[in-house]
Amino acid sequence: MKTIILIATFFFSFGIFSQAPADSVRLIQLSGVVITSDSLTQMPFTTVFDKTTRRGTICDYYGYFSMVVVPGDTLMFNYYGFKPSSFIVPDTLVENRYSIIHIMDVDTINLPMVTIYPWPSKEDFARAFLEMKPYDDALRRAQKQLSGESLAFAASKVSTDGSLSFGWAQNQRNTKLYTMGQSPVNNLLNPYSWASFIQAWKSGKLAKEY
Repeated sequence: MKTIILIATFFFSFGIFSQAPADSVRLIQLSGVVITSDSLTQMPFTTVFDKTTRRGTICDYYGYFSMVVVPGDTLMFNYYGFKPSSFIVPDTLVENRYSIIHIMDVDTINLPMVTIYPWPSKEDFARAFLEMKPYDDALRRAQKQLSGESLAFAASKVSTDGSLSFGWAQNQRNTKLYTMGQSPVNNLLNPYSWASFIQAWKSGKLAKEY
């Protein structure tokens, strides 16, 4: 009986001494959001590592994280393309919950200046310079493409669309209605048409432009 009492007293005392250090440690539920320094945008899936306890977590899609820490722990934040940063949990916190907004800076890499040339060598540049046509600019090319001959050639290659066919058919129908019950109009014997032709010929409107 005495042996059982001594064993129970030993385990009870051991449990008290083993729990004493754990009760003295104050745990804090640390939550926060990781954002960028330039646009204040949330940084999803940022790695948060507790350097003191060797534990960590990952932020969600909105850059939010939450983990249990101890005052004095050092947290390391890592994200690809941004400078690694740290945060030390203050030892002066009173509450057991604490929220932060952690800002990370972009890791800008300055590369040496590169000059791009359209020619692979000096010989190719000299050949292109000698074969250059300085007066064949965009304006002259546009004038050639918009000339009467170019437009007429392009129009000859384009088939008649529905609207032009409908307009031509309507003109033919109106002509038939205008001369219905009589002979078709023949402008060869129309004095007004001859007067208009002679006036256009004298004024030079019929001259062909080159």
